[in-house]
Amino acid sequence: MKSLSRAAALLAAGALVLSACGTPPEESGADSGSGKGSDFKACMVSDSGGFDDKSFNESGFNGLTTLKEDKGYKVQTAESSSEADFAPNLQNMVQGDCNMIYAVGYLFSQTIKAEAEANPDTHYAIIDATAQDADGNPVEVENVKPLTFDTAQAAYLAGYVAAGTTKTGTVATYGGGKIPSVTIFMDGFVDGVAKYNEVHGTNVKVLGWNKDSQDGSFTGDFEDQTKGKALTEGFISQGADIIMPVAGPVGAGTLAAAKEKDGVMVVWVDSDGVETNPDAKDVILTSVMKEIAAAVETTGTEAAEGKFTNEPYVGTLENGGVGLAPYHEFDSKIPAELKKEVEDLQKQIVSGEIEVTSPASPKH
Repeated sequence: MKSLSRAAALLAAGALVLSACGTPPEESGADSGSGKGSDFKACMVSDSGGFDDKSFNESGFNGLTTLKEDKGYKVQTAESSSEADFAPNLQNMVQGDCNMIYAVGYLFSQTIKAEAEANPDTHYAIIDATAQDADGNPVEVENVKPLTFDTAQAAYLAGYVAAGTTKTGTVATYGGGKIPSVTIFMDGFVDGVAKYNEVHGTNVKVLGWNKDSQDGSFTGDFEDQTKGKALTEGFISQGADIIMPVAGPVGAGTLAAAKEKDGVMVVWVDSDGVETNPDAKDVILTSVMKEIAAAVETTGTEAAEGKFTNEPYVGTLENGGVGLAPYHEFDSKIPAELKKEVEDLQKQIVSGEIEVTSPASPKH
């Protein structure tokens, strides 16, 4: 969504967004707007990408907005400018009497463990990760619910589509940071391309990621769009005509590069890129979606009804937690045969006939 639409959503949600630590954010009363009323308060802290990242932070925010508008819950939000803001922002939420606190992103993994253990009467959820100890090992915390997504499954389908659509025989992917919630997309994408090559006897190449060595191309952050554009231009110079950035706002640099070069397409991630980046609809082939908003809605409602558990939520193709977006502007350009193959692959993944694996895949 564009900044203006986000501003309207913020106004509708009645949330005051913080950019760093300080006094607790102003809360939004449930009685204003929906008329339903509730004492339950759902809160959310973004990572450094912010709630206007057109990606997973924004998707989480949309889920929180729905809890406000449809359920009448109070909401409160805070944006983090850097990792140094994570703990203070979470602490501000506790001071603001939040009943359920969402932390958005893998980078919160260790911070949320410490904060949740210090506040055992508050419920937490971490989006796209689990709590971790100081050594980076996943741990179970009684009052923390992981919201995870097996995006390798949907990225597999995107890789297959990309391999069947490329005109140059070369596609590419890159990440913002080398973390599991990023590399899981890249693993699935690479395997989807490999499956197409196997079925069709082709040799489509993937630049930017080697699944076997778990190494590839990263910009090093999730903010600098110029790095995304430069990396994309490098891929284009090597013959890639379809690129999948897994880098939040950095992916806007890929969209910019694609718009400057005829024939280059982009696979967006997290949200439906055509809906969040309508000005780039002519270059977005499809998107690998995580239904984060729906997961936030479901878990927030459960917590409000006294049904909170720390059992991990795992989004899959089977439960609709992940999926491939419509082809939008490219729908008429993709052969019916290729669409049918992708539909069949999805059924095979759901049935277990095809198992898509990644070192970063959540257990389910």
